[in-house]
Amino acid sequence: MPVHRHREVMLNLILYSDQIHPDCSAIDLRLVELLRERDAGNRIAYIASGPEPDRSFYLAARSYYGRYGLDLALFFDLDRPQSEDDIAALFACAAIHLSGGHTGSFLERLKCSGMLAPLRDFALSGSVLIGVSAGSILMGPTIATDAPFIGLKPEEITDGDALDLLPFEFFPHLSDEESYLPALMRYSTQTTSPILACNDSDGVVVTGSRIECLGNPVWLSGGAVTTPYEIELDGFSIVQM
Repeated sequence: MPVHRHREVMLNLILYSDQIHPDCSAIDLRLVELLRERDAGNRIAYIASGPEPDRSFYLAARSYYGRYGLDLALFFDLDRPQSEDDIAALFACAAIHLSGGHTGSFLERLKCSGMLAPLRDFALSGSVLIGVSAGSILMGPTIATDAPFIGLKPEEITDGDALDLLPFEFFPHLSDEESYLPALMRYSTQTTSPILACNDSDGVVVTGSRIECLGNPVWLSGGAVTTPYEIELDGFSIVQM
């Protein structure tokens, strides 16, 4: 199995496939622990993946976090010009939540707003970055794994460079369609990064160089389903929780 190299950095990342499954509580509690350990407060900012005029998804997420005493206090709209004070308030939060939605449009909004690099710096500084579905896909080197959701093949995505915080590619909602796994298996023969595919009850927590797999995510590499212990990521260790 090849060794996939990635620079050593301090990371605190939470990757959800979704936040509606009751078994996500284990991931939620790891988030609460991380915030408590960092002693950075309980304020979380929400970056919307696309237009959200009624803020319905934001309000649902605010209720979700509120159960744990966390305050989703700031709604950040990438389509609206933001002042220096707005941007400062975003990065002053203890954590930033990247919402679900259309991954390609989300990435384009981050690029057009000039927020992709600052968001990456925020994560590389050790601040907590949370992704849900599309938001989680964005944490990898590319959004190519989004392709099956839009009727394309991952290898057809050539302009999907994303936050590049992780040495693997992420795929959510694995059990939604039988076609997803074969498509990812084919793609895993063409990408140098392993793929971590999750059902909606699964998630990943990355702290420093430790990758914690919660639930039963599936690792894919070289056209095969493999175990976490067969994946070698330079500078990272994988733990099945």
